[in-house]
Amino acid sequence: MEHSENILLEVKGLEKYYGDTPVLRQINLTVHKGEVVVVLGPSGCGKSTLLRCMNGLEEIQHGDISYQGHSLTKGKTVWREIRQHIGMVFQNYELFPHLTVMDNILLGPLKVQRREKQEARAHAEELLTRVGLLNRKSAYPRELSGGQKQRIAIVRALCMKPEMMLFDEVTASLDPEMVREVLDVILGLARQGMTMIIVTHEMGFARSVGDRIVFMDQGFICEETTPELFFTNPTTERAKQFLDIFQY
Repeated sequence: MEHSENILLEVKGLEKYYGDTPVLRQINLTVHKGEVVVVLGPSGCGKSTLLRCMNGLEEIQHGDISYQGHSLTKGKTVWREIRQHIGMVFQNYELFPHLTVMDNILLGPLKVQRREKQEARAHAEELLTRVGLLNRKSAYPRELSGGQKQRIAIVRALCMKPEMMLFDEVTASLDPEMVREVLDVILGLARQGMTMIIVTHEMGFARSVGDRIVFMDQGFICEETTPELFFTNPTTERAKQFLDIFQY
């Protein structure tokens, strides 16, 4: 994919520490509009922390993150505004239990974006239809399966009309039979051209959805290549060991 003038997000020399412990080291990453970047690596290698830095949920010690050419780490960034452009879905849904599905989805568009209720509701219903859950719009989170909750969490993020989505292990806490329904929603977004960074342990999904694989270990990016090359001919010993675990 060639998007040389279409850089949406750029990370340069990013370093992140917890106390004296380095978590992210000299991270350089460029994400183009419409691209799907899949981040792989062993647990504890810094994948989720990298996503959280991109969304202002973690402070960084060195380097820079820029979005559409504007630095997010130098000067005063209003992260509440940035998060309307860079949506994020976590592995634990984070739905409000006392609100219906529809009220959970509309909270951001109405309270943060001050959108007209009828327009926001129509958008929410369109998205719910897309993920096959329009008939659950009046349900409460406790009445939903894990897979349904995660699809609602995705709809809630999409209803803010972001330009880019970050997915952090969104199937990690799901039963195996519910994983597919969530991954299918993300595959659909990829086909529609949504820019995404996806952290996952689902290797088959990573191979099918990604334009690029970024492999991390011990806070570094060790390898960055196409899915085809990564899964058939990884260049680093660490990536080979990692793929052996998944019998790739």
